[in-house]
Amino acid sequence: MSSLPSPSPAALAHSELLCKLISAEVQENNGWISFAHFMNLALYAPGLGYYSAGLQKFGKDGDFVTAPEISPLFGRCLARQAMQILTAVGGDILELGAGSGKLAVDLIMELDALGCLPEHYLILEPSASLRQAQQQKVADELPVHLAQNIVWLDTLPEQFAGLVIGNEVLDAMPVHLVAHTRESAGTLSELGIGVESQRFVWRDIPLAQGHLQDTVNALNLPEGYLAEINLAAPALVASLASVLERGAILLLDYGFPQREYYHPQREHGTLMCHYRHHAHNDPLLYPGLQDITAHVDFTAIAAAAQENGLNLLGYSSQAQFLIACGITDLLAETLQEEVASYMRQVAAAQKLLSPAEMGELFKVIALGKNINISLLGFAQGDQRYKL
Repeated sequence: MSSLPSPSPAALAHSELLCKLISAEVQENNGWISFAHFMNLALYAPGLGYYSAGLQKFGKDGDFVTAPEISPLFGRCLARQAMQILTAVGGDILELGAGSGKLAVDLIMELDALGCLPEHYLILEPSASLRQAQQQKVADELPVHLAQNIVWLDTLPEQFAGLVIGNEVLDAMPVHLVAHTRESAGTLSELGIGVESQRFVWRDIPLAQGHLQDTVNALNLPEGYLAEINLAAPALVASLASVLERGAILLLDYGFPQREYYHPQREHGTLMCHYRHHAHNDPLLYPGLQDITAHVDFTAIAAAAQENGLNLLGYSSQAQFLIACGITDLLAETLQEEVASYMRQVAAAQKLLSPAEMGELFKVIALGKNINISLLGFAQGDQRYKL
C-alpha cells in the first residue's frame, strides 16, 4: 500500500525471516494453513512475531495508542472499580498481557493512594520483549516498595482470587475467517493462506466438520458474507473460569453484541491492521511488523462465561463505565490543582469518552464467581440485555 510508511531495511529483513517461517509451515501443511494459524505466527512466533519481537508498538512512536497511554484517568477509574472488588472478596490483581506496563503503574499508584493495595499484582505476559519493557517501566516510575509487589507469570495460576483485568487482549487473539459464498451455492468455506511465487496468497477450502463449523452454523450467516470466528477468546474465558475461586474478570475491548457483530451490512468482517498509526485491511502485508486485530463478539464471551460457571456482572460502553467510576470527579480534582493540566486531561478524556473516538466502540464486560455486589462501573448504562 503506497500510503503506508516504508519499513527500514532492518525491519524488512526481520519480516523476511518470519515470512520464511510461515512459508515453511504452509509447505508442511500441504500448501494451506488457516488464517488463525497465520495470525498466530504473525503476532506470536517466538522472537519474530509482532508481539514477541522487540519492536516499538505502543504510543506515538509505535503503531497504535491504547487507553492507558492516552491518560492516567483510565487507570485511576479502573482502580476505583478494583477497590470495590478487592474490598468485597480480597485477593490480588492479575493483568493479562500488560502492554507497555502503563496500566499496571497507574493502577498500583492509585490503589496505593486509596489505601487498597493488593499484596500481589500479577502480570501474565508471554512476550519476553514486552515483559522486559514492562519491568523497565515499573522500575522507572514506581517506588521500590510498590514495584516489589509485581510478579510476572508465564502461565495462569492454578487458583486465583481477586480481580482479573484484560485490556485489549481479546482483539489480538487469532481468528478463523469463514465465507458463505454465493458462487458455490451458499456453501461455507474457510479462508487460509497459501504461497505462490514466494508471496502469501489467499486460498479457501470447504469448511471442515467440527467445532468451527458448528459455531458458524449457529450464526446463520447470509450468503456473500465474510466473518471472523474467534474460538480462542471463549477458550480463554473457560480457562479463567477454571482458576477463579472468587472475584471478577474485567475485559475491555472494541466490539459488539452478536446481533450487531454479524449484521448484514458488516458483510466484509472487522479484520483490521495497524502500522505506524495507519489502519488498513491487508494482514498479509509486512508480517511481524504490524498488528492484526478483529473486533470482539461479546455475546460469545458472555455465553462462554455462563457455560463455565461464571456470572455476567455487567456490560456497558467504555464511556458509561468510566463515567460511573468517577472520571468527571477526577477531572475536577485536576482543575483545582492546575488549569493547564486540566485542559490536557479534558482533551484526553474526550478521546476516552467520545462516541466518535473510543467511548462507544470500546466495551467493558464483567464476569464473576462467588461475588455478590453491584459493580460500581455498571451503576448506569448497563447493557447486559443486548447480549
